[in-house]
Amino acid sequence: IDPFQGFVMAKYAKEDLKMTKAAILKDVKSAYSMGLAEVFERKFAELGGKVLTTESYSKGDTDFRAQLTAIKKQKVEGLYIPGYYNDVGIIARQAKELGLKVTMMGGDGWDSEKLFELGGDAVNGAYVSNHYSAQDPSPTVQNFIKNYTAKYGAEPDSLAALGYDSAKVAIEAMK
Repeated sequence: IDPFQGFVMAKYAKEDLKMTKAAILKDVKSAYSMGLAEVFERKFAELGGKVLTTESYSKGDTDFRAQLTAIKKQKVEGLYIPGYYNDVGIIARQAKELGLKVTMMGGDGWDSEKLFELGGDAVNGAYVSNHYSAQDPSPTVQNFIKNYTAKYGAEPDSLAALGYDSAKVAIEAMK
């Protein structure tokens, strides 16, 4: 769930990546983004880190340079972007253009092969929390991937996995 994702990324940033200073760039038109940002900031602080600045944007924006410039001035070690891949790819590319060298982090909204089309190598080295991984060796997951790929000709992403699980729940409820 979203609060757990925010907690896990804050913990990972502080304990594994050894960050002490971070920034957040959130989508103010998205409850998903706002919720993840709130939990990340609170948990990061509880663990001894500090969010030095929080910048915002609205879904559909295409120029993030002002926010990224403000973040760059803060000299943070990490940037938490709890948004969706279509915004994150552009944000990552613009951050690289501005010379903002921080570790970027995000949630399951980043999960799309299109992230790399939009962000290119600017998303390399970023960290994402997610509830699904195609590398999960579980026979259930691997069987799902095999069947999905055979039917649709592409590897499923996390949204496909959620749709599959939701359909299974609905079918069981109807029984």
